[in-house]
Amino acid sequence: MMQDESLEDWLERVDQDYLAHISLDCVVFGFHAGQLKVLLLKMKHEDRLALPGGFVMKTETLEEAAIRTLRERTGVENVFLQQFCVFSEVLRSDPATRPDDLRRIGISPEKASWFAQRFISVGFYALVEFSCVVPRPDWLSDTCDWYNLDERGPLILDHDRILETALHTLQSQLNHQPVGYNLLPRKFTLPELQKLYEAILGKKLDRRNFQRKIFSFGILRSLDEKRTGVAHKAPYLYSFDLRKYQKALKGGLQGGW
Repeated sequence: MMQDESLEDWLERVDQDYLAHISLDCVVFGFHAGQLKVLLLKMKHEDRLALPGGFVMKTETLEEAAIRTLRERTGVENVFLQQFCVFSEVLRSDPATRPDDLRRIGISPEKASWFAQRFISVGFYALVEFSCVVPRPDWLSDTCDWYNLDERGPLILDHDRILETALHTLQSQLNHQPVGYNLLPRKFTLPELQKLYEAILGKKLDRRNFQRKIFSFGILRSLDEKRTGVAHKAPYLYSFDLRKYQKALKGGLQGGW
């Protein structure tokens, strides 16, 4: 939807510009204050939250549509993006309540047919550095903001299932994708790196075992700097050696957590 374009104007051209029956939903993960976060929208006239999503223009690929959607919601370019699942259940939305849902967000019944059709949704998950994101709502929502995974409440449609599937995919790919590189700031401490792994896996890890294992991969670069402004002894800072990180990931970071 173009800037300053009304919903009514967008609906006038939607059949011409967008593919029917195909949508995408993006699970945007961030990490802040020891918590794994997810970016969610507060929909207009709706108590439940929603994942950022959108539709695919006839002139773009699915990946280009997802990149455009993420840029519009986060303001970030070059986001790590991974397609993880297709959601094609026949009743992803309740046909009995869908017309009322559309009317509540300002779509008149005669214009609602395009939104009311069945959509097969392609799921993408994104990993972004929390401090780089400027959340922006879309034209169907009032707010866009970060939420802790365990404090989000129920989501609309099948978005809870999409989110849980994305999280399970992230957990399974933890040893094969540059997760830390994309979720942490460029400089971080070992406790912060451990907290990230614990937040993703949903369990506590032994400090000594974690540090021994992470050092064995040879993917960290020790910096001659310490974290300032902390209450306890200032910990040393590290960064990822991206070349060694990518090389290690090709074979997978060996061993369980």
